[in-house]
Amino acid sequence: MIRRIPHCSHWGAYTVLVEDGRIVGVEPFAHDPAPSPVIRSVTEWAKPDRRILRPMVREGWLAAREHSDRRGRGSERFVPVSWDEATGLVAAEISRVAQDHGNASIFAGSYGWTSCGRFHHASTLLKRMLNLSGGYTGHVDTYSIAAGPVILRHILGDERACGGQSNTLDTIAEHSETLLIFGAMSPRTAQSEAGGIGAHYLEDYLRRIVSRGVRVILVSPFRDDLPDWVGAEWWPIRPNTDVALMLGLAGEIVRTGRQDTAFLERCTSGADRLLAYLRGADDGLPKTADWAAPITGLTAGAIRELAQRLVTTRSMITASWALQRAHHGEQPFWAATALAAIAGQIGLPGGGMGFGYGSLGGVGAPYVTGKSPAMTQGNRPIDSYIPVARISDMLLNPGGAYTYQGEDRRYPDVRLVYWAGGNPFHHHQDLNRLSEAWTRPETIIVQDPMFTATARRADILLPASTSLERNDLAGNKRSDFILAMGKVIEPLGEARSDFDIFNAIADRLGTADAFNEGRDEMGWIRHLYDESRDHAARRHGFAMPDFDTFWAQGHAACPVQRDHTYLADFREDPAAHPLDTESGRIVLGSDRLARLGYADCPAHPAWIEPAEWLGGAAGEELHLISHQPNGRLHSQLETGEASRAEKRAGREQVRLHPGDAAARGITDGMTVRLWNARGACLATALVTDAVAPGVAILPTGAWFTPGGNSGLDLSGNPNVLTLDIGSSAFGQGCSAHTCLVRIEPHGGEAPDAITAYQHQLAELLPA
Repeated sequence: MIRRIPHCSHWGAYTVLVEDGRIVGVEPFAHDPAPSPVIRSVTEWAKPDRRILRPMVREGWLAAREHSDRRGRGSERFVPVSWDEATGLVAAEISRVAQDHGNASIFAGSYGWTSCGRFHHASTLLKRMLNLSGGYTGHVDTYSIAAGPVILRHILGDERACGGQSNTLDTIAEHSETLLIFGAMSPRTAQSEAGGIGAHYLEDYLRRIVSRGVRVILVSPFRDDLPDWVGAEWWPIRPNTDVALMLGLAGEIVRTGRQDTAFLERCTSGADRLLAYLRGADDGLPKTADWAAPITGLTAGAIRELAQRLVTTRSMITASWALQRAHHGEQPFWAATALAAIAGQIGLPGGGMGFGYGSLGGVGAPYVTGKSPAMTQGNRPIDSYIPVARISDMLLNPGGAYTYQGEDRRYPDVRLVYWAGGNPFHHHQDLNRLSEAWTRPETIIVQDPMFTATARRADILLPASTSLERNDLAGNKRSDFILAMGKVIEPLGEARSDFDIFNAIADRLGTADAFNEGRDEMGWIRHLYDESRDHAARRHGFAMPDFDTFWAQGHAACPVQRDHTYLADFREDPAAHPLDTESGRIVLGSDRLARLGYADCPAHPAWIEPAEWLGGAAGEELHLISHQPNGRLHSQLETGEASRAEKRAGREQVRLHPGDAAARGITDGMTVRLWNARGACLATALVTDAVAPGVAILPTGAWFTPGGNSGLDLSGNPNVLTLDIGSSAFGQGCSAHTCLVRIEPHGGEAPDAITAYQHQLAELLPA
């Protein structure tokens, strides 16, 4: 008999078909107009090949504990231990480090992408457990978006414009006449959502935009960052020069005297600083089309024509999250805001600016006005944190100074790293530098279902179950459904749920009663759902089904806001609806940044040459873009059906322009070597004219697989190449998209990367 069990992952909701304890099929959610094909890959989680199946401890650490040779991580065998011994070792390490060095020396590095579940959320539960034992050092912002929110908090008062509460896509589809897209608006990246998603709407909105005849302009080095059926004009810009185009457009508007002076005076502050910069008052270089063209590789005539159109039509300017993952990543979001303000479009239906459309599935969709289900971390006893992408800096420079949002801070002396549900050896930059930093802590604990590259480099390994092996629920501010996640199969090996693992450790630490509050798994899931249901009824008069009905049918609709125009009330009356900024208005020239005097984040939006870009490249160098792949999210399900379909010869494909390939003797399907001073990796060449000249595109997420003693990554992981520097002294976001590489045919041995990973893993497992 086949059982039908509702479930959800980052790629959307679905029903799992189970017979005799085995998954026999996956069906999309009936209310999803564009389900992701990746949902069919979740069966990969039920395979033991890359699963951590029992608690284990690195041999050298078990013998010498904090005095072990830390360079043995990733090469020494693991020794199996019982759950009782494993939780005892973990609790003892937490107590030792807290007592001897202080709780700031415990880094709770979990990034939280292991599951979309809101209860078994590894990152939240880890921090909840540690907060009950004195606290930890955490991180702020994300790898996906850090520099952008930091500058938006300063210039708009909050980060709603990049979190899904700018203009909703329905109002853009209804009112916009010109849609200027910087970066992407792609169903490829819109497959995923952090807390799960019920329905994917982006394609429907894009088709409505097309049917209305909206003029769409895609500014990107990759033509496929927008579906071809949109019929957009493709402007193949040089990577990292979007700010120059934005400022050139703004400068052209100012040069012709068409700026909305009334809006600037009423709704912005510091515009005089920006206008002086655009006119070239300080450097003698007016920021016009003629100035922007040679920087961006675009034509001055096209820039001039577009500048005129931005003020004569209802214009919407969007920028994907990818733009701010770069050196000076604060500037694209600030410059886009400035351009929309100079054009006078902010606060009008279908006008203004917004960030992240398509970067996740729910950005721009109707957003939830009720309370989303979420487990709480509890109160934080200590204030210790780092910007998320500064992990290597922290581990390599204990006590070192750094700045963030204008504050002077110092890195803690981290002795213990506890990573639950994440893989920094996928998402961090310059993995060889991270490998060195990874030797510094005394103890590293990894709790995960999968034997990732991070898990291979642990001292203590705790096998967590996947979402398929436990009950949970999904939901967030960008999904109009709360979704049941029923248990599909029994846990593999000795795996336990994240809640059960942390509860057992909390029991060892004497805090279990406060950690679990007397609730078991289903008790918590019911409690979290009922909180959302009660809030919807009390605050919005919106009726959601009772828990038992919800659990049986697998989903419940939430109250949402549609047809939203960002900052409409503020535009109407700025005094009555002030922003939480230094002036109460949109900041185009910042007094605070003027006082701070950061050379890499000045007091107004500015074009600043990045550390690496085509304008400063040697003749043979290409600019590497590492975007999200089509067949997986990050490094999850890397061996799944959808992910393998995007590979050739077992490794990632790097997209190259035909001219760049020919100049290097590269043909389609050839194994190539990408390299720079930071590292090297192999990939399979995919030659296509959808990529701008001078650009190479290599997806993220291949499992880091250094081959032999050479350090050459066999899998095609671009983060062996990317630059590990902060976006600026103000934002400290990652700079992954600021990266130059060389590419050449690979003449040596090129083993299958997936097979090589399994062989390397086998050498670490107990004999």
